[in-house]
Amino acid sequence: MDRKKELALALSTAAINILLDRVTKALALAFLKGREALRYLSDTMVLEYTENTGAFLSLGAGWPALVKELLLLYLPLLVCAFAFVYCCAVEKDRTRIVLLVTIVAGGAGNLIDRLARDFAVVDFMNFGIGPLRTGVLNVADLSITFGAIGLVIYELRSGKR
Repeated sequence: MDRKKELALALSTAAINILLDRVTKALALAFLKGREALRYLSDTMVLEYTENTGAFLSLGAGWPALVKELLLLYLPLLVCAFAFVYCCAVEKDRTRIVLLVTIVAGGAGNLIDRLARDFAVVDFMNFGIGPLRTGVLNVADLSITFGAIGLVIYELRSGKR
């Protein structure tokens, strides 16, 4: 596979993930903000609009502005940029490219919110059974999670650690 194909694969993977994230967040803003939560399958899935000004599970929401900018905006931007360039310029394995870019695109989706919405990331999904629940999350979070799980499984199956 030549570099043009790797670049096309990385760009299309990123575009699909970011587009899904942006569309679902726009739908959450249009149909969930200011309304009662929607509950499905005996509360297995709950759709409820919220904004997160921190990171995972609101970690860092109360940090000073400079610390938040450094740790939740600039550092992740650098990591995402580096990882994307790595996928386009170095990585040759198609599966690894897709999984890594899925993680990067999830991070980019939340970074877009941080930049455009004064650090407020739109979250709207919660899954669980009874008291065992996830935090409130979005499609970008799912991209990060499933990309990371897929990458671990792929690496274990390929014999690398």
